[in-house]
Amino acid sequence: MQRVIDPTTGRLLREVPYADGPTVEAALAASHRCFEDWRRAGFAERGEVLRAVAALLREDVEQLAPLMTEEMGKPIREARGEVEKAAWAAEHYAEHAEAYLATQVLPSDASHSYVQHLPLGTVLGVLPWNAPFWLAFRFAAPALMAGNTCLMKHDAHVPACAAAIGALFERVGAPAGLFQDLAMDHAAVAEVIRDDRVRAISFTGSERGGSALAALAAAEIKPAVLELGGSDPCIVLADADLEAAADVITLSRIINAGQSCIAAKRIIVEEAVHDRLVGLLEERLSALTVGDPREEATDVGPIAREDLRENLHRQVQETVAAGARCRLGGELPGGDGFFYPVTLLTEVTQAMTAAREETFGPVMVVLRAADAGEAVTMANDTRYGLAASVWSAAGRAEALAAELDTGQVAVNGIVKTDPRLPSGGVKRSGYGRELGPHGIHAFVNAQQVWVGPKQSA
Repeated sequence: MQRVIDPTTGRLLREVPYADGPTVEAALAASHRCFEDWRRAGFAERGEVLRAVAALLREDVEQLAPLMTEEMGKPIREARGEVEKAAWAAEHYAEHAEAYLATQVLPSDASHSYVQHLPLGTVLGVLPWNAPFWLAFRFAAPALMAGNTCLMKHDAHVPACAAAIGALFERVGAPAGLFQDLAMDHAAVAEVIRDDRVRAISFTGSERGGSALAALAAAEIKPAVLELGGSDPCIVLADADLEAAADVITLSRIINAGQSCIAAKRIIVEEAVHDRLVGLLEERLSALTVGDPREEATDVGPIAREDLRENLHRQVQETVAAGARCRLGGELPGGDGFFYPVTLLTEVTQAMTAAREETFGPVMVVLRAADAGEAVTMANDTRYGLAASVWSAAGRAEALAAELDTGQVAVNGIVKTDPRLPSGGVKRSGYGRELGPHGIHAFVNAQQVWVGPKQSA
């Protein structure tokens, strides 16, 4: 049974049963049947469905956004933006999928030789709670436009969001079985991964969950894309525009109450400007409003679950006990819900908990670096490698990007996901890429075709 707790009040919202065996089987069968026709549909036909879904997302934003606010505590302004971004992803792939998957001619000893990109079949998406609509379309839009069908296993804490996403495809008259929301427990997910009708898996979530899923997929010899956790470094050097950096770093750290894999989590500041930047960050963090995510004025809502808040507070307490200075926040508030104050920790070292573990909440961690070389060394001293940012003169910052062990780097800007650009990590942050041309290539068969007769050299 999926038990949904309102993180704003701590009260039970609803209980939703998991799909039973016959329901799972029916979904698998429908997806497999649909694939036989959908794989032969042209890009125009596929794009028509995605554009219709995108239009419905934009039309119903005021009904869809509050589902996130209710189930996982996303501030309503951010929730609206997420629905719009999901629509953008659908529209982007409807427009660009054909070009991304264009046949590639490769000269050889054949009369004609080329690579064509064919769909695989049913793709299973296993998704987390922190961006219910965006992550669904980040997975599904490229997979569907490539000619695959999709099964979505969403997080147990956002069943109303998941149901609404599935209903969008029904409402636009998409082919039966094209995209289905399938609520499953862990045992059922494992069985679905083993099913021959599922040909690939996309997983976004924790390092632990990704490791378990990757092992299952590997045992079945099925491709998988994993987008896992991050402890993203943000390097600020002495020649940076500190005011601009402080604005962007603050925004990056508190989006979705800090519950984002690609948020700036470790702020590594060159010694010469450390104290000044800390002052600017403290000023901005102090001005944020923590409160009911349904209110338009709220900047930071609650943590999504009580256990997540408890773990976040443990990380803060252990870091302070090890010698860090807590300049803001750091205390569990009373009252209802799972709120956590905006917290600023300084004098943090690489050995402390908040620098070693991923912090999933509105906790900013600041470390000192003697110079750029030490900053890069500190940035790479983590088992994660999702994203990073660098604030410095543009040419210098770009040169440092090549030294960072991460899947993406933002220079003098915010790390974000964009349908036009690939996103993903290295090390314990996962493998494979989503979005951009790389994302749609993740779930296709790059089939080589050699056409004779053989040509002489």
